[in-house]
Amino acid sequence: MRSRPPQAIEQGAVPWLLAVALATASPHAEHLPPWLSLLFGAALLWRLWLWRQRRPLPPRWCLALLVLGALAAIAWQYRSLLGRDSGVAMLVLFMALKPLEMKTRRDALVVVLLGFFLLLTHYFYSQSIPTGLWLLASCTLLTAALIRLHGGAQPLAAIVRQAGLLLLQAMPFMLILYLLFPRVSGPLWGLPQDAHAGRSGLSSEMAPGSISNLILSGAIAFRSHFAGEIPEKADLYWRGPVLDAYDGLTWRASTPAAGLPRMAPVVESRGAQNSYTSIIEAHNQRWLLALDVATSLPAGTLQAPTLEVLAREPLRARSRFSFASSVDYRANRAESAAVLQQALSLPAAINPRARALAERWKSRPPARIADAVLGMFRNEDFHYTLRPPLLGADAVDEFLFGTRRGFCEHYASAFVFLLRAAGVPARVVAGYQGGEVNPVDGYLIVRQSDAHAWAEVWLAGEGWVRYDPTAAVAPSRIEQGIVAALPEGEPLPAIVGLDADWLRQLRYRWEAANNAWNQWVLGYNPQRQRDILSRFGMPNPDWRSMSTALAVLCGVVLLLVTVWTLPRRRRVDPAQRAWQKYCAALARRGVPRAAWEGPLAFAVRVAVERPQLAEVTSEAARCYAALRYGRGDSEQLLVLQECVHRLPARWRKSA
Repeated sequence: MRSRPPQAIEQGAVPWLLAVALATASPHAEHLPPWLSLLFGAALLWRLWLWRQRRPLPPRWCLALLVLGALAAIAWQYRSLLGRDSGVAMLVLFMALKPLEMKTRRDALVVVLLGFFLLLTHYFYSQSIPTGLWLLASCTLLTAALIRLHGGAQPLAAIVRQAGLLLLQAMPFMLILYLLFPRVSGPLWGLPQDAHAGRSGLSSEMAPGSISNLILSGAIAFRSHFAGEIPEKADLYWRGPVLDAYDGLTWRASTPAAGLPRMAPVVESRGAQNSYTSIIEAHNQRWLLALDVATSLPAGTLQAPTLEVLAREPLRARSRFSFASSVDYRANRAESAAVLQQALSLPAAINPRARALAERWKSRPPARIADAVLGMFRNEDFHYTLRPPLLGADAVDEFLFGTRRGFCEHYASAFVFLLRAAGVPARVVAGYQGGEVNPVDGYLIVRQSDAHAWAEVWLAGEGWVRYDPTAAVAPSRIEQGIVAALPEGEPLPAIVGLDADWLRQLRYRWEAANNAWNQWVLGYNPQRQRDILSRFGMPNPDWRSMSTALAVLCGVVLLLVTVWTLPRRRRVDPAQRAWQKYCAALARRGVPRAAWEGPLAFAVRVAVERPQLAEVTSEAARCYAALRYGRGDSEQLLVLQECVHRLPARWRKSA
């Protein structure tokens, strides 16, 4: 048989391939350097212009120079050609330039396959529902482009319908692979070089402005689902880092002295236990933001002497933890001397006016001193605001006796400084306060805008007792949330300030859908897979049993799809069956018909190669063309069917 020459791309298929390039690569513009995005757009526009004007493609040497120059720029931009970002940049570059040399169907297939590969790279940056929907639509477009490429010009609706049907047939296999394919620990699409990327959230340091900047973010910090009733909003204090070292401006978590034993905390619950499960977003820190204070910990975690719950490693992926907490407790009634000494330390020679005020209170009992500071905040002209004036070296003095305007970190810092100056052990606790219940799924949502700082004071016989000076200045912050506490005109994240009921309901439903997506798709880890499979009769699933089940179920689905598809095959009409029979008879006699040859063109070639068969083949081709493409009748069908028997006998013997 003759080898078929490379088949050129139809003019009408080029826009499909350009749409494939745009759909699969353009979402990466957010992560690419601007010059590469501009190059990508310019290359596609250039190819579109060449297509519309029917101009020849640029020479290979021009494309080679473009590739070399762009690769050098990528290497300079990322300092390497290896890694996630540089690798994605090179794929986008190839997708931009490949259409400029696209002439044959083979070139078009390279573009489509490159598009499928580019789809996978989007999960390196985002695994959200919109990303999944976009990739599903792009996958449909890629499949439709393949249908258009191989099936020729067809109505748009027919192409899209066939692509959708093919994807629908693949859905059962996708679900089986999702359920049974052995899972790996950690994020499926994470890469080593991006595992330590910075995340928003609380820091191990607190300076004026740090939490007030964080509160402008409406991003979700974590979600919690309670087994019973949710505690009152005023009791929802979620403990993060405990900050007990102060340098005059910044509070930090102190590092325990080497060689000193780390005493385990002693927590005495005085009320009901609250059991709940938290789904915590990645924040690159160890603290797990348990409800203050935790009495039962998840496996693999520990409770620090300062009462926060810590993971063994920083939280670099969204994770699920189960806790039990008591909001009415006593903690560390017997505290070590080293911890108490740390809770009294202050830098020398700063804030003299605050020290003088605290000196006058030293004769009072510690609890009375704390009440006196709260009374000052409550009764005097202090204001709660996200826009406090800047403070100088004596920050506490300037705040207490000058500006009197601040956010929670200002009040917690000043409170702890006054208590320490009066000889009472105290420390700052950073975390979150409050939360909003989503009525759709029942989860309590805590956002970055709920970030908060409060104080803890150690009282003899009581242990560490929470004091929240912000509640003395703006009680509505604790009882109702940040929106109620701030004066009109203060900046807020848009999602927190939504007042329209329909917008709130839409947000609730969207966040509930995201929560389900996070738990059942992104959070489908080995443990959850074992839990699900155990409900289906696989109590101890391992890779062998899962592989066996995977093979059996895929075979069953394949059989069902085959049974469903076979009756739907288009029946061959009698004219086509007769023509195929005639062509098969000629093929046995050494004159095969190529798949791309039409009946009349085939008859012309047969007349040249086998003149003895010219008459009968020409008659068979005319009858078939009339029946297939014209208005042939039953007499022409009979003639076509008889043509096989009219082949010369000597040709039958020589075959």
